[in-house]
Amino acid sequence: MEPIRREDSDDLFAAVVSQDSVMRWLATGRADSRSAAEAMCDDHVAHWTRHGYGDFAVRDAATHAFLGRVGLRNRAQYGVDLGFALHPRAQGRGVAGEAGRACLDLAFRRLSLPVVFAFVLPDNMASIAVLRRLGAQADGTVQSSGLHCLRYRFDPAAMAAAEHVADDAGADLQLVHAPGPGSADDRSALRDGLPDPFGMNGLGLVWADHQHTLTAVSEGRPVASGGWLLRDMAFDGLPRRAAGLGGVLVHPSYRGRGIARTVISVAVEHARAAGAETMILLCRPVLVPLCTQLGWSRLSVPVTVQQPDGARSSPLTTMIYDLAGLPHPTISADLRGLPF
Repeated sequence: MEPIRREDSDDLFAAVVSQDSVMRWLATGRADSRSAAEAMCDDHVAHWTRHGYGDFAVRDAATHAFLGRVGLRNRAQYGVDLGFALHPRAQGRGVAGEAGRACLDLAFRRLSLPVVFAFVLPDNMASIAVLRRLGAQADGTVQSSGLHCLRYRFDPAAMAAAEHVADDAGADLQLVHAPGPGSADDRSALRDGLPDPFGMNGLGLVWADHQHTLTAVSEGRPVASGGWLLRDMAFDGLPRRAAGLGGVLVHPSYRGRGIARTVISVAVEHARAAGAETMILLCRPVLVPLCTQLGWSRLSVPVTVQQPDGARSSPLTTMIYDLAGLPHPTISADLRGLPF
């Protein structure tokens, strides 16, 4: 299993896109052109760049023949789901189960995701059987790409006793979720002597403590972290259950590897699982392009933050990430507390 590359488009076309018996079960439906396969590969590559995880090209270990794709897909409205599409010759051999287990191992033991879903058409009994063997539980129905789908759910607790398929001791990066603001020693190590790594000291803001922290660990030491809190905020005067994301920091020697993107992506999923309808991030203007690439939108309305001496307008750019299909504020946003 290797992350899908654009060079895999011919293999993807031959094994998946050109196979009616495979495509009939996918939300994308029938797409029998090589250009469609190229577009799919481009989309998979972009997903890896944006989230740090995604779909894998699955190949036969002995012959290196391309068997299909299996992986984790982050959907803005639904969260992370496990999906697979295999050539008919690879079906019935346990390939989907083996590769699916590896993806769940990545999701829960490496990324510390709070939950993974799977969406399947009601008549796709073969895929439903694979999901059940992997430990998925039925979790209602949803509309996906205009189709009525069954939803299945994987929880970390249910997967904890499952047999490992990979040795985490050799992993070069692992995310750890913990309640609270995190370790002061970890924060100091990530700052690496920098007095103002966020460029916030001149703003005179008092910040709230994080309720949750996600720490990226490599070779036994912290290399990145991010935190968030959950509270009721007010958008256009109406209550909104929202999560504030902040304190995303990467050690200087680990920057440029996409770690911050993965930390943000996984933090969003934890906030979603905790009941957040919307995510808010206050950032310096220089970081706005990065947040935009990750699917966040810039708010143009006044944003109010609380400080010990009263409310004040936020001096930072406010970014928003929708989790529940709710409208963005058009008049004002009140964080109803200290910034995060």
